[in-house]
Amino acid sequence: MPTSPLAGQLLPADLLVDLPQLIEAYYANKPDVAIPEQRVSFGTSGHRGSSFKTSFNENHVLAITQAICDYRKHVGINGPLYIGIDTHALSEPAQISAVEVLAANGIDIMLAKDGEYTPTPAISHAILTYNRGRTSGLADGIVITPSHNPPDNGGFKYNPPNGGPADSDITNWMQARANELLENNLRDVKRMDYLQAIKAATTHTHDYIEHYVRDLINVVDMDAIRGANVHMGADPLGGAGVNYWSAIADYYQLNLKVLNTAVDKTFSFMTADWDGKIRMDPSSAYTMQGMVERRNLFDVAFACDADHDRHGIVAPSCGLLPPNHYLAVAIEYLFQNRPQWKADTAIGKTVVSSAMIDKVAQKIRRRLYEVPVGFKWFAPGLFDGSLGFGGEESAGASFLRIDGSVWTTDKDGIIPSLLAAEIKAKTGRDPGERYKLLADEFGHAAEARVEAPANTAQKKALSKLSPEQITSTELAGDKIENILTNAPGNNAGFGGIKVMSSNGWFAARPSGTEEIYKIYAESFKGEEHLQQLIAEAQVIVDKAVS
Repeated sequence: MPTSPLAGQLLPADLLVDLPQLIEAYYANKPDVAIPEQRVSFGTSGHRGSSFKTSFNENHVLAITQAICDYRKHVGINGPLYIGIDTHALSEPAQISAVEVLAANGIDIMLAKDGEYTPTPAISHAILTYNRGRTSGLADGIVITPSHNPPDNGGFKYNPPNGGPADSDITNWMQARANELLENNLRDVKRMDYLQAIKAATTHTHDYIEHYVRDLINVVDMDAIRGANVHMGADPLGGAGVNYWSAIADYYQLNLKVLNTAVDKTFSFMTADWDGKIRMDPSSAYTMQGMVERRNLFDVAFACDADHDRHGIVAPSCGLLPPNHYLAVAIEYLFQNRPQWKADTAIGKTVVSSAMIDKVAQKIRRRLYEVPVGFKWFAPGLFDGSLGFGGEESAGASFLRIDGSVWTTDKDGIIPSLLAAEIKAKTGRDPGERYKLLADEFGHAAEARVEAPANTAQKKALSKLSPEQITSTELAGDKIENILTNAPGNNAGFGGIKVMSSNGWFAARPSGTEEIYKIYAESFKGEEHLQQLIAEAQVIVDKAVS
């Protein structure tokens, strides 16, 4: 798709989301379950949509929340439910709707103290901290966020007692139940007035900031960062961690400057992404343009998306690190600087992540666990300590505590950011310099991710491709050596296809949240070969799904 002339620019006021109209649509528009796009649909990370498109509205939230209550009863989950919101405009009304249902169902709700915004990792951390040592009365959680998606989007995701994103067996159950409730005009949804709900004996507050921040010393070497006086810049991108960074700086006495403390639900301070839309994507050079321009002001700088489950690392040596580069750097560093981790602790990566990670795994003699896209695949391994690190090409990652026990089982944008400062403190090199050493050792790969429009039918066709439908025998001048539709680590289908040659590969899969498909590609022969590879990949995919 062509790059918009608005990419990297601040949008004019008339292109920003109309917040009053957005909120009005949340309450006024009623989904028609006969229309597929208006049904509850759990993608790779919960249900997402826009109230303008009648894909994220009050009725959706009421139905999903009741489905969660019904699921808890079905499987015997009866501990507290931790709930938090990010800074998207639809998150607060969605939380009000959810609380009305949760309270009416008699569930103990843990709301953020003082109405604070709550990052996804703080919810996962709270669930795991509460459940540690327990075998009954377990906690779970809800995070109300569409992650990095545009300002007119809303999102709603469920985290079971293992603290991570719910697996498909859970989300399929909830999705079916929620749509059944919608079809019955919410007849079986229990609900009470919000003012009554927040005064209920089952509604409590929890200081997410204090519990999360004070525990960071057990996952990142904060003493080393302070001791080396690493000069850091942190940009919350107007997201849920807006008050976390100053709390971290104050509590650990760090040389950390918070670059932007504004919360603006139009996100007017964000430069537009490649397509002219605002996204709080810290892995995009267009949205991170302002930070890259200031990269020489800090030893290392970083940003996180709206719910702070993704990270973007900016280093003086290279600017914004591509997510794959930083994943490789973080893995190499962690597995050589965490002596308490077990010798058989493995590395988790997705099928669309860089082959550089494979090379690092071989170098440090650690098993590689390659899975489909979706952080839920890493949650069990992070939970039991069999995975030391789980990371996605889209800049989502988490890793174990220093002692080898679980930290979070959902993506955590904060700890990879702080790890970049630990790497600088301990090695004297920023993450960009560390990646150059890896590239000098294993080869300088060129990589890209491109997106193309795809309707629902085309996305469905792509998700069901088989290797036999790929009739090409060559990829960018090289013989095709392997075609995958299942991930090597767990043999699970990844809803797309991966084609590999000796000098490169591409993978194509539909987006779980937008009307596009994505092509991921990597070449070990340089930029020109990469562009040829991408062009041929688009022809192969378009032919296969036409």
